[in-house]
Amino acid sequence: MKKTLLYIIPVALLLASSCKKALEVANPNTLTTVQFWQSASDAKLGINAVYGNFYRIGSYARWIHFNQNLRSDEGTSNSPWLDLQNWQKFLIVNYNFDCGIQTWHDHYAGIYRANQVIDNLPAINMDATLKAQYIAEAKFLRALYYFNLTSLWGNVPLSLKTSTTSDLLPYSTNAQDWAQVEKDLIEAIPNLPAKYSDAEVGRATKGAAYALLGKAYLQQLKYTEAKAAFDWLVTGEGKQYYDLMPNYQDNFTDLHENNIESVFEVQFSSQNKGGDSDGPGSSVGSERAQFFGPRGVGWSDGQATRFIVTELSKEKALDGNRDPRLPVTAIFDSLDVRGSEFSMVFGQSFKSRGYGEDEVWFHKYEDDYAKNTEDYYSPINFRVIRFADVLLMYAECLNGLGQTQDAYQYVDRVRQRSNMAKLSAVKPNLSQADFLLQLQHERVTELAGEGTRWNDLVRWGILDDPAKVKALALHDPDFNNFVVGKHKYLPIPQSEIDLNPNLKQNPNY
Repeated sequence: MKKTLLYIIPVALLLASSCKKALEVANPNTLTTVQFWQSASDAKLGINAVYGNFYRIGSYARWIHFNQNLRSDEGTSNSPWLDLQNWQKFLIVNYNFDCGIQTWHDHYAGIYRANQVIDNLPAINMDATLKAQYIAEAKFLRALYYFNLTSLWGNVPLSLKTSTTSDLLPYSTNAQDWAQVEKDLIEAIPNLPAKYSDAEVGRATKGAAYALLGKAYLQQLKYTEAKAAFDWLVTGEGKQYYDLMPNYQDNFTDLHENNIESVFEVQFSSQNKGGDSDGPGSSVGSERAQFFGPRGVGWSDGQATRFIVTELSKEKALDGNRDPRLPVTAIFDSLDVRGSEFSMVFGQSFKSRGYGEDEVWFHKYEDDYAKNTEDYYSPINFRVIRFADVLLMYAECLNGLGQTQDAYQYVDRVRQRSNMAKLSAVKPNLSQADFLLQLQHERVTELAGEGTRWNDLVRWGILDDPAKVKALALHDPDFNNFVVGKHKYLPIPQSEIDLNPNLKQNPNY
């Protein structure tokens, strides 16, 4: 069953105002924090409100995709909104620009809601197992929000208790932030189920927590710890729950959601069309398709670079045709003799729409299989972690531990799904360094446009090396503006620094 989490309305928890006792009349339309958090029903509404924060524009509804995809060499922006275009081109002047400040605010709003669950549920008289599960879900979600914040800003203040308006959070280091992500996930794992009933699909599972923990460890190059976390999904108890879908494209439409390849995904729906506000009638659809859609069907504020077409064109499939992931990944003008498959855009040819021959858009998560245009209410779930990503990260861990030959089988598994030759057959016996270089190619061909590339570039040290940044600029001119030691992380919103003297602006801003 799809998107059941959406239909439980998030609750706004309001602090009661003080007034003269004679005038104290309960408002039946609002609940105070004292009145709420009384029952198992309140607990479920509270944890669902944490998931509900995914639908805010600073979260998975919109801006996270700009920050994760367009700042990498996979994407760019030619938006007429110059502040937005410049944000992706490392020409940041306004530190309070929407793309940053709304991501910051909406992620911390999610953390605030998670903290309320963690702080208030212990006192509720309810089933102990379910209580522990809800608290574990809150810790997983807090870890996910902090994973994104730490990846984008490098070091962010840790809020671990229900905050008040007078709180001035202390400065936290990058190491402290990652340690908290690890701690939350380690504490969550024992109390998360491996699988839910159909009515509860979409909640955080044990596999999702192990996968996110592995991602956090890997980002810090802790290969031993990362492998141990991924073990549960790949070779351990959890392997019965995960596999690759036979059809690659089934991971990017609303036709086969919450499938066996999905480790964790955000549940979107086109049911509510109430705008961006945070209320019962607000949108629970994804805006990515509207903002990344080609001109004439979407806003085209985000585009792909030709780089992803180049990477996906380096090898032929076993049948002699192009890599079948290419048309799923990119909308572009193809001269391939196979015909219009590569060149049609929402029912019209690429050329008839007047697009430039070098223009490219992300095809993943676009609705052209179901609509003739885009809007703000795409129902396609966003796959935060896919099992294919886990397999490639597992191979990276093994390679990092000097077990390169063992790593081949997991790359082979991903390639074979798309009818590509086994890497072990076409490039056997690669050195550890060369295998990592090959993995950099494999991750683009499998995961382009899915928000993984920026963290990959950070993890591999590419953004710390001027020569490697210069190489990125050869296929993504945006990197001509990239300053090593500055642009690996975003500027902390100036308004946050003005409010909290404990914060330190990121270097060179």
